[in-house]
Amino acid sequence: MSSIATNLQELQQRIAIATEQVRRPRGAVQLLAVSKTFGPQAVLEAVQAGQLAFGENYLQEALDKIDALQALAPGAALQWHFIGPIQSNKTRPIAEHFDWVHSVDREKVARRLSEQRPPALGPLNICLQVNISGEASKSGLSPAELPQVAAQVAQLPGLRLRGLMAIPEATDDLARQHAAFGAVRALYDRCRADGLALDTLSMGMSADMPAAIAEGATIVRIGSAIFGHRSTQTTRS
Repeated sequence: MSSIATNLQELQQRIAIATEQVRRPRGAVQLLAVSKTFGPQAVLEAVQAGQLAFGENYLQEALDKIDALQALAPGAALQWHFIGPIQSNKTRPIAEHFDWVHSVDREKVARRLSEQRPPALGPLNICLQVNISGEASKSGLSPAELPQVAAQVAQLPGLRLRGLMAIPEATDDLARQHAAFGAVRALYDRCRADGLALDTLSMGMSADMPAAIAEGATIVRIGSAIFGHRSTQTTRS
């Protein structure tokens, strides 16, 4: 068994334990393998170990990888998630090649994705990114902006608004982790109370995954714990 396969097995066990500890049903949390900066061969090893959902941050790297995996794993039901910042002039290839986008933070970007989504692919699954910690260095809607933008995005025909994504400020303080993720869950619940059919909370990474799961995460985004330490990436457009 490869190290990637072993890492995936151990991680799935950790997710199952964290889920059971807070009395959530088995299978309630999906693992998104963050494969940015890792090559097609590493992704193939993960696919061979049963992992099918992959998250990418850098558009050109992702497009190359998607193309490579079509040849390396023909017929595999891979699911590609774009999780990085989105430039308005790069929405078309995202709309054409991805199944999910987690990092929508402007109505303008959502509208472009909707207009550019090929109808044959069906609606593009969307999460709105929330800057829950108010960090100037991070993208995302403020909690105050979220309800209006969510209502607008939910009406766009080429999209399916699934939920919220957040990357809270990093901390080892468990109470602060829970508070941040709990705040995202409260925003999610508010959107649902407003009539939006949300079902996804994309939150939690290696260091804070148990807290995210306890607060309702349905997708956790994990990279280095699967693939190892990242090497320097030179082409990230």
